[in-house]
Amino acid sequence: MNSFAPNDKDNKTLTSRSEDSSLRTVPLLDGRLDSRDLFIGTREITIAHGTDLYRLRLTAQNKLILTK
Repeated sequence: MNSFAPNDKDNKTLTSRSEDSSLRTVPLLDGRLDSRDLFIGTREITIAHGTDLYRLRLTAQNKLILTK
């Protein structure tokens, strides 16, 4: 699973650290992420929001499901 955090003040990219500790950059354009950039090589990511963790999953029908 992946978690994401802004890596610069203008929020033009996000840095992802995956379970294997590799880093990658995800482009952020006008406050928008493309889900294809988030789900490269996986169908589920983890989002940290405060002290809570959420799972964002990509279904077989290409829909997104967010669960706590």
